[in-house]
Amino acid sequence: MNAASRFLDAPGVVPRSIRMSFEGETVLAHAGESVAAALLAHGGDATRHMAVTGSGRTPFCMMGVCFDCLLTIDGRQNVQACMTPAREGMVIMRQHGARRIGGAP
Repeated sequence: MNAASRFLDAPGVVPRSIRMSFEGETVLAHAGESVAAALLAHGGDATRHMAVTGSGRTPFCMMGVCFDCLLTIDGRQNVQACMTPAREGMVIMRQHGARRIGGAP
């Protein structure tokens, strides 16, 4: 079983209605759902890449401890997707490499 399958909707659940953009692709979320859960339900692809190896990472702990879910959301870097509620119109981008402090390039 892949991780994304754990975040799929059960039959009869109200359809996802919040629209966000992830790397230019539309992602749908439920009201009250975290960005990380919505991205995992969408497909479970890597949300960031490690600085040294370049290997893909995806949300892991879903409670703000591991930092594997860091993304750039609405231009703000180092946002923990598992701790961020989904909102209509969010623009979400992957982070590549090491975290940057203060938004420096």
